[in-house]
Amino acid sequence: MRTTRRHLLMGAAALPLSRMLRAQSPNGTANDRVQIALIGAGGQGMSDVRASLQSGSKLVAVADIYQGRLDRSKELWGKDLFTTRDYREVLARRDVDAVIIATPDHWHQKISIDAMQAGKDVYCEKPMVQLLSDGHDVIDASKKTNRIFQVGSQRVSSVVYQKAKELLAAGAIGEFNMVEAWWDRNDAIGAWQYSIPTDASPATIDWDRFLGRAPKVPFEPVRLFRWRNYRDYGTGVAGDLFVHLFSGMHYVTGAIGPTRVYSTGGLRFWKDGRDVPDVLLGLYDYPKTDKHPAFNLALRVNFEDGAGESSGFRFVGSDGIMWIGSDVTVSKQPRNPEPGYTIGTFTQKEQDEYLRQYREKYPSRRANADNMRPQSDTHFAPPRGYNDSVDHHRNFLESVRSRKPVVEDATFGFRAAGPALASNVSYFERKMLEWDPETMKITS
Repeated sequence: MRTTRRHLLMGAAALPLSRMLRAQSPNGTANDRVQIALIGAGGQGMSDVRASLQSGSKLVAVADIYQGRLDRSKELWGKDLFTTRDYREVLARRDVDAVIIATPDHWHQKISIDAMQAGKDVYCEKPMVQLLSDGHDVIDASKKTNRIFQVGSQRVSSVVYQKAKELLAAGAIGEFNMVEAWWDRNDAIGAWQYSIPTDASPATIDWDRFLGRAPKVPFEPVRLFRWRNYRDYGTGVAGDLFVHLFSGMHYVTGAIGPTRVYSTGGLRFWKDGRDVPDVLLGLYDYPKTDKHPAFNLALRVNFEDGAGESSGFRFVGSDGIMWIGSDVTVSKQPRNPEPGYTIGTFTQKEQDEYLRQYREKYPSRRANADNMRPQSDTHFAPPRGYNDSVDHHRNFLESVRSRKPVVEDATFGFRAAGPALASNVSYFERKMLEWDPETMKITS
């Protein structure tokens, strides 16, 4: 078919206005601001917008099922901001290049796929999906549509985790064999006891749209504003917090997932109607690959930790330990070159002979002389005021402009979400699971 000016204009009309302007800009600078829309304007969604705007985007639309959040969005970002309770109206807009999806977890798969099929790039909050059966659909959609898709676990863009990755690869702690990670809290907000607005009612909330594929239940604002507490809409502490730990650890080690998953815990303190545990422990076996040795992972989340909130990683190796929190510290103490001896139960004659031979083999040192072994600490801290969420959004926006791969695509995102969701299966079904990290499926 012969290409005509009319065909060219029709093709251009299908592009968002901001992309048309960028295509017309010879330098790609004056008109390259990515125009974003927010779908799900809760606390995390609004935080994402602030980080995105700081990274150079422009907010043009917001969708949420609660009218109060739409009104608040206009208070924050301008009365001319387009707002709607129906996210599909956002996807139909030509001036939207990309969307931030920060809805309850049970909407992630549906909205992500709809957005990519509508030609939008997607930044989707973690966990990427609510159910294990959702993951491959999102991966397939990202490949078929060729859209940029990034999951919102910001540690993979953090300079702290980049430094930890470099240190581990350089052998800073020798050959690591175990990783411990935790995220503990001890307050109501940390345990998802979020505030309920006084005007919450069927008039201000599109209840049916919130429920979506979840079971139909009568209007109850607690289930909306504290949705993380319910399996119908969320993924519990595994999907909310384990997934952060998986993504950060996978980034540092180059691992793609465990082969065995087991979790246990219980509802110990927050007996407020929630149906997910407030204490969860997970154990995972990681196989040897060309990128890392075999190792074990232990995860913990505790919503009743009397010491207050803390989170971090402890990488244990043959020569030292690497701690990751808001910074990175490596404490290293090389192995004693002498094996030492335990000869107190031998006869005196045998002790003398043993020591004579031992000194011949190790003439220059004393056994168990720990005080003679050099210790060293390496410490890295980010600049004051550093925010890895800003870096994560900046990386996403750069990929939207350049069309180069993101740091946390759908496959990476599901390889972090998969073991977390499998942890829920293990907990609720009270069994150990075999997991295939390549196919990202439970095998038994």
